[in-house]
Amino acid sequence: MPRPPSLPRGGPLRRRLLRLYDVLYRRFGPQNWWPARSTFEVVVGAILTQSAAWVNVERAIRRLREAGVLQPAALHTLSPQRLATLVRPSGFFRVKTKRLRAFVRHLARRHGGDLRRLLLQPASALRAELLAIPGIGPETADSILLYAAGRPVFVVDAYTRRILSRHRIVPPDVDYAGLQAVFMDNLPRDPALFNEYHALLVRVAKEYCRSQPRCEVCPLRFDLRGHPPRL
Repeated sequence: MPRPPSLPRGGPLRRRLLRLYDVLYRRFGPQNWWPARSTFEVVVGAILTQSAAWVNVERAIRRLREAGVLQPAALHTLSPQRLATLVRPSGFFRVKTKRLRAFVRHLARRHGGDLRRLLLQPASALRAELLAIPGIGPETADSILLYAAGRPVFVVDAYTRRILSRHRIVPPDVDYAGLQAVFMDNLPRDPALFNEYHALLVRVAKEYCRSQPRCEVCPLRFDLRGHPPRL
């Protein structure tokens, strides 16, 4: 995984973002995200993780795997009732059943069920196509672009907004595109960096930058030597 000292330094915002990454990487190390056994599993996980804790998504994915249906063709022929039963642990299972079925139906009709063919499109065309599928919004589409297709697209979420707004890098009401542009316009277009950075932000948000923050022990307040990280 990329280490900050090897990356080119630029303006103040770029240096601040790299410093934030440096502190998190030194504190937590590589996150090995996205955990999946196949590219299709990444896509399924990106849809199931909407409004869900990852531990519950893992339970749903495990049930799909054990049922032998964690493949586009198998999921496409599965009955809605059976699919809903299998993904129930992820929450909002009826909605997610519709969204998974919409994806595999689109994949079958537009690409003959070939996920690789879908993902090999230019990034802009792929993103537009994903956003046209019912139930896939910007965050889910960008997760598929980055983690399944390996494209240099930064995924932002509520955790990203919380951390950057608390450190006064962005306003609290920044929209998705504006928040994403902070990273895309100031960091090298490197999928490995974007992957690791997003995963580290999720990690620190869950452990420290919660709704009720634990600022006194957060690595973004003090680095490993006890000095402020100067974000």
